[in-house]
Amino acid sequence: MIDHLSNALHEISGITYIKGESNLYAVNDSGNENVVFLLNQKGKILEEIKIPNSKNVDWEDLAYDHNNNIYIGDFGNNNNDRKNLTIYRVSGIKNKQIKTTTIEFFLEDQKKFPPSKKKRNFDIEAFFYNKGSFYLFTKNRGSKFNGETKLYKLQDKPGKQKAKLIDTHTICDDARDCFISSAAINYNGDTIALLTYNKIFILSDFKGDDLFGGKIKKIKLNHFSQKEGICFLTDSTLLIVDEKQKKTKGALYKYRLK
Repeated sequence: MIDHLSNALHEISGITYIKGESNLYAVNDSGNENVVFLLNQKGKILEEIKIPNSKNVDWEDLAYDHNNNIYIGDFGNNNNDRKNLTIYRVSGIKNKQIKTTTIEFFLEDQKKFPPSKKKRNFDIEAFFYNKGSFYLFTKNRGSKFNGETKLYKLQDKPGKQKAKLIDTHTICDDARDCFISSAAINYNGDTIALLTYNKIFILSDFKGDDLFGGKIKKIKLNHFSQKEGICFLTDSTLLIVDEKQKKTKGALYKYRLK
């Protein structure tokens, strides 16, 4: 653990880092303000940045591109009944000349809002950006849990569009902890990290959109908490955040890949 987080980040849900900067970006999830927190690498809040033309319905993850934009995933969908799924592209955040672009989308295979309890696999809490597209992973909330996550692909274009289902994968069979809560891709675009409450899955040697077709390494953290955000600091170093639990503050962690 690097350090505990401020109580202002009691429901932290996403974190990201833009290569070449010294600071991190973080958000809280539903019920909180439309604010991005600027943190130093010890997890201390340096600034709270209000994001114009946005609303925090349920902000669940952050992503970045190679053009100094960050992306806010407003697509948390615990009850599988949302029809207003949104990604905000935030440009100019470094120089405080912020412009917000709204990308609305729907999932091509969801027909009922909500579906039956056993088919509730439309909650999204994890995504990353790569080469003009977003890759989104579901947090399976079906009553007959089978460890399966769905992978959707969405273009980085303003307006409303369809997120295409491009794969499904059974990530693990631990009913207590196979919920993907965050995702990140390294700067080179060849390694992906998927986070659960006590594991990291590292995806590598994949080709194109076949993200689960390469190597998948499961890393047990031996530490269970409501981990909600992950990002690459370097190709060999990950940062992870978890939420406040009762009297225990949330924290920022560093994990070095071997």
